[in-house]
Amino acid sequence: MTAAPVGGPSDPTALGGGGVRGFTVLFDANCPICRAARRWLASRAQLVPLEFVPAGSTEARRRFPGLDHDATLRDLTVVADTGEVYAGDGAWFARLWALADHRSAAERLSRPHLLPLARQVVATASAIRERVRDPWAEPTDEPAGYRDPDDRATDADDCG
Repeated sequence: MTAAPVGGPSDPTALGGGGVRGFTVLFDANCPICRAARRWLASRAQLVPLEFVPAGSTEARRRFPGLDHDATLRDLTVVADTGEVYAGDGAWFARLWALADHRSAAERLSRPHLLPLARQVVATASAIRERVRDPWAEPTDEPAGYRDPDDRATDADDCG
């Protein structure tokens, strides 16, 4: 498994047409925060297309047999169509970098002077996610959606 470059993706699309053409985001479908983030990301203009697959699902295991699928349920994981795998903060940067309105933010946050702060934000979000997810739920192959009205964010722009 390829680790994320320090500071997240640079500009893999600039390499003579042989760069990243798409990302697969492995997200925790049993986490209301992750489902809200998925909806928010999917609603944004994308410079690099994002495809969403529930982490740990049959589909994820079929498509990425070499991944540690238990780890993909602990840490956000993004797989580039070129084979690179980004986990943790690298995956957060990759998702932002793929969005038209947030690429510059991803590049700024991955700079050495802001990287420690960005990593703290990612760690905090991960800790909150661990508290709200249903640890006994089985991974689902169903599309992420609302399980009940309490899962809905009051404003989808607040999530991501």
